[in-house]
Amino acid sequence: MFSHLPSLQLLLLNSNSFTVIRDDAFAGLFHLEYLFIEGNKIQTISRNAFRGLRDLTHLSLANNHLKALPRDVFSDLDSLIELDLRGNKFECDCKAKWLFLWLKMTNSTVSDVLCIGPAEYQDKKLNDVTSFDYECTTTDFVVHQILPYQSVSVDTFNSKNDVFVAIAQPSMENCMVLEWDHIEMNFRSYDNITGQSIVGCKAILVGDQVFVVVAQLFGGSHIYKYDESWTKFVKFQDIEVSRISKPNDIELFEIDSEMFFVIADSSKAGLSTVYKWNNKGFYSYQSLHEWFRDTDAEFLDIDGKSHLILSSRSQVPIILQWNKVSKKFVPHSEIPNMEDVLAVKSFRMENSLFITLTRFIGDSRVMKWNSKQFVEIQALPSRGAMTLQPFSFKNNYYLALGSDYTFSQIYQWDGEKKLFRLFKEIYVQAPRSFTAVSTDRRDFFFASSFKGNTQIFEHIIIDLSL
Repeated sequence: MFSHLPSLQLLLLNSNSFTVIRDDAFAGLFHLEYLFIEGNKIQTISRNAFRGLRDLTHLSLANNHLKALPRDVFSDLDSLIELDLRGNKFECDCKAKWLFLWLKMTNSTVSDVLCIGPAEYQDKKLNDVTSFDYECTTTDFVVHQILPYQSVSVDTFNSKNDVFVAIAQPSMENCMVLEWDHIEMNFRSYDNITGQSIVGCKAILVGDQVFVVVAQLFGGSHIYKYDESWTKFVKFQDIEVSRISKPNDIELFEIDSEMFFVIADSSKAGLSTVYKWNNKGFYSYQSLHEWFRDTDAEFLDIDGKSHLILSSRSQVPIILQWNKVSKKFVPHSEIPNMEDVLAVKSFRMENSLFITLTRFIGDSRVMKWNSKQFVEIQALPSRGAMTLQPFSFKNNYYLALGSDYTFSQIYQWDGEKKLFRLFKEIYVQAPRSFTAVSTDRRDFFFASSFKGNTQIFEHIIIDLSL
């Protein structure tokens, strides 16, 4: 409507009933200097409402119903000298962060911006609000990539400045190795280790050598080594079938600069076994115990001493401690009243040691070490849960609880309440593992599915002030 008024310098739109100012509302007023839109009922102004008004020196939006302004709404007003926002009451929350910063930088004279909320800022000036930095960011998980195959576990490793993941695919009888593509910004196929009913792939780095332990339900388990000349993984060593008949978990650890891994065996005649690197290969170093149908092994440092926690379908989790004299693990204690635990995972947060205990029936648990024992701090309803995985990105701590019967749940640590609160639900069919992977300053987690596609979620930071 102003396209034929290029020379207009003053425009008064006071005391009408306008409620909205939309993008490019004043297109054509190239030389407008004074714009007054006072005493209306304006609640919403689009981000590009004042686009093109580069000669505007005075703008008044006084006595409207404004509670917020879109970010950079004044960015085109290069000549602005005076801005009047009196008679509006703003929500001085994250949406006002940009305005708070703009008021500190602008050379324009701006009337006081008064707050109607939050409660602690009511009737105060926006300039008096403290920093928005902490309150104005949140996080989310968004689907980044879908891999069209089922899987039960994912392991990640770094080699020669590249990031890789090894994915166990029992239905396809593969251990698929993916590499992060820095150009395409996704994970692409790198190599494929074939086998029989593969249930676990665990990478081990010894110097510049890369090994992958491939745990199988049939045909025995094997260790593969990356061969530079073939640019692929080739079989390096067999693991004796007499010891490992139904592997359920592989845990890698290091003690006194020596490399070990343990395989938890879940068969009735299972023999969970520790293997040690001897510069030529991995050999069976210690049998931990028999007949207990071990479901998971977790290595952790408790008060400066090396420990293993073994969970089992037939007894409560037991804690083994490394004996520096015999250089073997010996029974130390147990975690009482926690029968039928499928998995144990440890993590450190706020200078304290925690563990999660996954249960298929009954509540899963989060426990904290109190210098004498692990004590429960939170119970999470988890009917049908196969995994409760802790992980963290950028000082944000999470738990991923995967269930066969409902949506998988992601919990986030609430530093004030000292508890994990439900953060997000995601749909993963029959989830079996969640694995955090970081690359190129980007953070992901892989959700393995026993009955559906493997999903890769990206962890993103959201600025609520935008």
